[in-house]
Amino acid sequence: MKKFIDEVIAEMKKVSWATKKELANYTVVVGIAVAIVCVLIWFCDTIFARLFHIILR
Repeated sequence: MKKFIDEVIAEMKKVSWATKKELANYTVVVGIAVAIVCVLIWFCDTIFARLFHIILR
């Protein structure tokens, strides 16, 4: 088990971590992408709800 932990620590030292600026940029990009997907889902849901309402009326 100790060997495994030592290997994990060694591998974690090799990881290239994002800077604060990169992390902030990625967070903004993800937020925008989530907002766009939410709007698309809302739009499709509204259209389908109206179509089903017209069909079932």
